[in-house]
Amino acid sequence: SQGAGNWNIEPGDHHTYYKLVDSVLPPLASGKHEANFFDGIDTSLPSLADRLGAEQGSVPFLKRALQEFSRDVAKATGEAGKDPSRAAAPLLAALNIVDSLVERVETSPLSATAKLDLETALRDKQQQCAAAVNLALDITLEASVAAPGGPANTVPKEQDALTVVSPGQWFTVIAKLHNGSKETLRVANVRVEDAAEWVKKTYNSDVTLLKPGEDYYANFRMQVPQDAAYTRPYFRRDSPEQAIYQLSEPRYVTRPFPPPPLHVRASYFIAREKGGMTFRLWQKPIAVGEKDKPEPGGRIAVPVRVPYVDEKGGTHDPMLAVGPDFSVALDPVAQVLRADAGSAVHVNVSVRSDVAGKAVGSVQLRVPTGWRVQPHEQPASFARRGEQREFAFTLTPAALHEGRERVQAVFTSGGREYNEGFTPVTRPDLGTFYYYQPAVQHLSAVNVKLPPGLKVGYIMGAGDEIPAVLQQLGMEVSLISPQELAQGDLGRYGTIVAGIRAYDARDEVRADNRRLLDYVNRGGTLIVQYNQQWNEFNAGNYLPYPAHESRDRVTVEQAPVHILAPDDSVFRYPNHITPQDFEGWVQERGLYFFDTWDDHYQPLLSSADPGEPERKGGLLRAHYGKGTYIYAAYAFFRQLPEGVPGAIRLFVNLVSAGHETEAQP
Repeated sequence: SQGAGNWNIEPGDHHTYYKLVDSVLPPLASGKHEANFFDGIDTSLPSLADRLGAEQGSVPFLKRALQEFSRDVAKATGEAGKDPSRAAAPLLAALNIVDSLVERVETSPLSATAKLDLETALRDKQQQCAAAVNLALDITLEASVAAPGGPANTVPKEQDALTVVSPGQWFTVIAKLHNGSKETLRVANVRVEDAAEWVKKTYNSDVTLLKPGEDYYANFRMQVPQDAAYTRPYFRRDSPEQAIYQLSEPRYVTRPFPPPPLHVRASYFIAREKGGMTFRLWQKPIAVGEKDKPEPGGRIAVPVRVPYVDEKGGTHDPMLAVGPDFSVALDPVAQVLRADAGSAVHVNVSVRSDVAGKAVGSVQLRVPTGWRVQPHEQPASFARRGEQREFAFTLTPAALHEGRERVQAVFTSGGREYNEGFTPVTRPDLGTFYYYQPAVQHLSAVNVKLPPGLKVGYIMGAGDEIPAVLQQLGMEVSLISPQELAQGDLGRYGTIVAGIRAYDARDEVRADNRRLLDYVNRGGTLIVQYNQQWNEFNAGNYLPYPAHESRDRVTVEQAPVHILAPDDSVFRYPNHITPQDFEGWVQERGLYFFDTWDDHYQPLLSSADPGEPERKGGLLRAHYGKGTYIYAAYAFFRQLPEGVPGAIRLFVNLVSAGHETEAQP
């Protein structure tokens, strides 16, 4: 959640008190207070039967079975305190009970709602119980993709690892079941789960009896089907303008991501044979070959992983993913053009091949009617998997009008078209997943006038695309380095802009803030955008005059915006700003507004979320010495990359503030 990083909890005890306001349960004994939230609520597993109410009669076997399950779990808990391995027998008994219950509940006459609720709880206990058995017995399973072309026991380098496989790709999965218990295991089955059509050949160990400390291996030679689903999020949002995510697979809505494409499952049982009899761990001996009941067994399933070593020698093992043969991306993903410029547009397309061996194809751009593309098409060839090629195109737009156009890159190979790209998103503590983005560039044409000859210096903060947009429009923008900020001639810039969170992210901005204020005092224009660490920003006394940044914001992007001084030069030069310029904004109006300020500041805009008071602290200007200081908390960092015309015109005006007379002849 936004803002969670600002929680600072000091060490020590913290007491919070709750008061019971209402309850659907009968009151506790007279004069007795609740000791916890669950007083008076039966949280035992057998209570699942009581929750069914009148429907409990439809499953008369349920409560007794749940009671037996609970007794076995209690027994396992007691045994685990003496020796973890002794918990296995009662846990296996409990697992058999819950397995049987799931099957019987599925075919019961319970209502759909009651059945779903009960099955969800029982399947949860199934998973917990199976995992507890494996822990008690120290049974582990590993499933990994073998190094391509190398010995089975080697770990490949990152560039050689098959972290992403594509339709048609051949690869081998090695599964290893380790028996860390004191018992001899009989391996019943090791298989690839839910992907039988991938498996072309299986090589199992000859030995099925696995003594303590031994390993069982199964190798699977596999090929990715042509219709295999790509490993991608089940939700997407094509742009900030789309407020709600689209769900491609609603069945995963409670999960962070869809499950991995491949699992390997192993099942086993423990049997002690003596004198022609097979002894179950918790039941009387039965004759060898008796089939009236299943053998007591456990199971374990793991996702298929791809171990590799990075260039620094670090080891990784992300889950295997499925992706397209080719990944296509456009750079940049958005451009903003002056509608009256009429200049050519340069577009770069990158294509990465994930095909094993050589591959060929062609790249082309699909553009609006009337636009010219040079060259029309470019051939592409790849010598190996993982190779990436770059292709440059030049577009000549037809007559432009203010609005948005779309350019799409397409790579064609083997009769198939590829028009999206994916990149891994990873952190050591979060694993790896894949972000897909269509190979589309949005070109926004804007009617905007620029101040002549103005040089702009930009101090990058946490990162935004405002400098690139200003350059695309034709403005002269330079990024200010830490060395230049500390010792350079800032006077060569007519305006300096501090990017979003510049005071949060860069020590030198805080350290050299006095140089920025002196720059304003001598006649420069400084625009400071929002900082998230508002307490630290306020405590730093970085402003020319007293003011207080707050967490006030306007989150509704359609919230009305009132121009408080319509005749002010900020709204007149070089572009005439009207209320229509606040149409089409995306995601929000602004964030971290000032909530108090002294009389040196002039508020220029006012806005508010529905039902909230007007907030005037989102755009303020102060004259300081010979120069101009502007605090801009409106979300220009979102609007400019999206090509929102009115926001672009207003930001150009802010950059031009203080330089109006320089444009006069």
